[in-house]
Amino acid sequence: MQAITNTWVYLAQTPLLWLTVTLVIYQSGAVLYRRLNSPTILNPIITSIVVLVTLLLLTGTPYQTYFEGAQFVHFLLGPATVALAVPLYRYSKKLTQLFAPVTGALLIGSLTGTLSAVGLGWLFNLSTATLLSLAPKSITTPIAMGVAEQIGGLPSLTTVFVVFTGILGALLGPKSLDFLRIKEFSVRGFTLGLSAHGLGTAMAFQENEEAGAFAGLAMGLNGAVTAILVPILVRLLGLN
Repeated sequence: MQAITNTWVYLAQTPLLWLTVTLVIYQSGAVLYRRLNSPTILNPIITSIVVLVTLLLLTGTPYQTYFEGAQFVHFLLGPATVALAVPLYRYSKKLTQLFAPVTGALLIGSLTGTLSAVGLGWLFNLSTATLLSLAPKSITTPIAMGVAEQIGGLPSLTTVFVVFTGILGALLGPKSLDFLRIKEFSVRGFTLGLSAHGLGTAMAFQENEEAGAFAGLAMGLNGAVTAILVPILVRLLGLN
């Protein structure tokens, strides 16, 4: 037992440990996901988050220690986001044809995501700071944190809401679209990207490249539109 403890102490100080652990857990989750006929609850992104958080808690590893090793994955988020332009370019003709409905869906989705969150917060008598932190919960984390700070919310709390929204959207989104018999990949992808940002986009790419392209478009546009609309809505609602 002492030998195992000494080995763990040594490995825990190695930066590449948590990068390796992250990749192994995700790959294992992906294999399990495919072998069990792709059940939504076992999406590899979601299972990886749960397993990693559990592992960090059990080993008493601070997040900063984990991030020192896994930051290479974080670095790749930038190139991965830029790379979303490649599949989107392939469907640029279809996007041009759908410009009007895409614009309408974007505005309605952005308003619905913000107003529904704030409305539920009011219903449960949440504090003003919590409401302001909740307002940008449907956009990707970096933008949401900036918006929350601008309007007087708590960026750290906003991050929690954003992650929860992404997980919930990735879990319920595909099944909801199936229930509504929506089969068009462009519509499914745009809906997932609009409602569940990064996790929704990852889920869309698992369905189809076209769905992933439109999800990436929705995620980016919703971030820009919400960043403009939220401060305006906050003033109109008298929250600051």
